[in-house]
Amino acid sequence: MRPFFPIFVSRCQAFCVFAFFWSACLVAADDDWLHAGFIFDQFPTTLADGHRTEAIGPFYYAEKTTDESIVAVPPLFSHYHYPGVKNGEFDFLYPLLTYEYYEDEWRWQFFQVIAFAGGRQPDENQTRRFTLFPIYFQQRSLDTNLNYTAVVPFYGDIKNRLFYDELRFVVFPIYLETRRKDVVTDNYLFPIVHVRNGDGLHGWQVFPFAAHEQKVLTMQTNGWGDLVTYGGHDISFIMFPLWISQNNNLNTENPEKFRASIPLFVYTRSPNRDSTWVFWPFFGWMKDHKNNYHEWDGPWPFVIFARPDGDPTPATKTTSRVWPIFSQSHNASIEQDSYLWPIYRYKWTHSPPLDRRSTRIVFYLYVGIDEKNTETGNVKKRRDMWPFFTWRKDFNGNTRFQIFAPIESVLAENRGIQRNWSPIWSLWRSQYNPGTHSDYQSFLWNLYRRQTTPDSKKISLLFGLFQYQRDGKDSRTRLFFVPVYHSHQK
Repeated sequence: MRPFFPIFVSRCQAFCVFAFFWSACLVAADDDWLHAGFIFDQFPTTLADGHRTEAIGPFYYAEKTTDESIVAVPPLFSHYHYPGVKNGEFDFLYPLLTYEYYEDEWRWQFFQVIAFAGGRQPDENQTRRFTLFPIYFQQRSLDTNLNYTAVVPFYGDIKNRLFYDELRFVVFPIYLETRRKDVVTDNYLFPIVHVRNGDGLHGWQVFPFAAHEQKVLTMQTNGWGDLVTYGGHDISFIMFPLWISQNNNLNTENPEKFRASIPLFVYTRSPNRDSTWVFWPFFGWMKDHKNNYHEWDGPWPFVIFARPDGDPTPATKTTSRVWPIFSQSHNASIEQDSYLWPIYRYKWTHSPPLDRRSTRIVFYLYVGIDEKNTETGNVKKRRDMWPFFTWRKDFNGNTRFQIFAPIESVLAENRGIQRNWSPIWSLWRSQYNPGTHSDYQSFLWNLYRRQTTPDSKKISLLFGLFQYQRDGKDSRTRLFFVPVYHSHQK
């Protein structure tokens, strides 16, 4: 019995502590909300109509609003659901394993190497994919024309993947056939030998010895149903890159002549633009007839000067660069400046209805971004000081502030990081909703929490051992979960 007794006593003590906090939570209930610091807390959300539950510090939270819901056990698991369009995500030790679904489409992935996917195609055919990148690719569909299997490098047929409409290979790289729209390329000992055919096109290549390809003027229907004209070309090289000859946009209003013997020279001649390079890519001169400016480069990309000629167009640019000392470049819609790169960089983009200004100091050490909708006047802002804080303001004026943000400034729009990792290292959080004039602050995962609205104020400190609440003219104070003060003004 002697070994058993101390174990029994310690477990009884742990049970008593647990019972104390749980009973304290029940005693401390304010209406429907429970408050016990970072052990357990419930409260209404600030930026949207809903409620949130947090427990065990940063290691559990659940939030539900009128638009979405999230349940998370950071960093192990999270589930996001947007019922309006049947959209959601499951994360398991993000980004190791994720599951995403949107309507009838879904996708599993393991570290972007193993992936399963499925869903309904536009023609209502259900498809399923399995990928063990880059070794195995498989798709199965009710339409057997969409089926494919590929085992790299032995044999395969892949459709609508890897930027091609179709790829076929046998003992890659011995043989590979690719198809993109109407152009079919047969590769032998890829990328050395190929033969290419398409609509008005024929060509061959034995790299790097010689190649020749010709294409006549063709007309095709684009995705909008419009008929589009594509100029022809005549391309060849001998002992690449010692001699390259290209005639592009043939039979159009802007035929282009390109010749190169790299690195000795490269030149282009066309009605829209002339350029000449010596010891490419270091020294060059360019005249843009269409946009009315000329440019000197030497040595590129360190020294560049561009100046307008005649009447400017929206694309006419002015540039002065001696990198990394300074760089100034602008046209009618974009301005980019940097001084002692990367110490200071500034970029302004004006493309109505978007007006966007960004300032960066030493990459992500400081980031300041302002985006304005010129039609509505609404402004969206972002401020980051890595790794100390991140601050956001959306177009509705809602703001979020977080102290300690080692990844958020680099991956600013990554919702997986925000759901699974940000709660762990966010020592201070605050939110403000200008529409309802309500705000919220939390320090050390609700060790201290403050929430206010125009008609109420709630303060909780030290696991809820101190609590203050005011609702209208009614105020209450608790110490150690015991009511010690109650005031009601008529």
